[in-house]
Amino acid sequence: MPDIRVSAAVIVDDAGRVLVVRKHGTTRFMQPGGKPEHGESAAQTLIRELHEELGIELVEADLSPLGTFVSEAANEPGHRVIADAFAVTAPIADVVVQAELAELRWITPADAESLPLAPLSTEHLLPLAWPAAGR
Repeated sequence: MPDIRVSAAVIVDDAGRVLVVRKHGTTRFMQPGGKPEHGESAAQTLIRELHEELGIELVEADLSPLGTFVSEAANEPGHRVIADAFAVTAPIADVVVQAELAELRWITPADAESLPLAPLSTEHLLPLAWPAAGR
């Protein structure tokens, strides 16, 4: 199974909601982030992607590594995604859908039950954001 390497952000607001995004032409929501450009570290990739997709300005000190996770890719059948995940510890006030994103949502554990989510989100990243929710 071919691999797709990405960096992903787990962003939780003050109300305990998690930010998920959906790209144009897709149906599943996922954590924001994306694929590295040549020579970028995982953190550099995430900082660039969050700026391009959501207008968020961060530095590496704003990211807390959560680990590397593997799941079936949501939008590329027959592929798996290998994600370097980070919690974003900076306050995020305004986010704006830009670039290849079609929409964003701030979700609760209850919202996650009825929203089409990427396997990486349901298997690994949302349980990190909501350990008490038992996801």
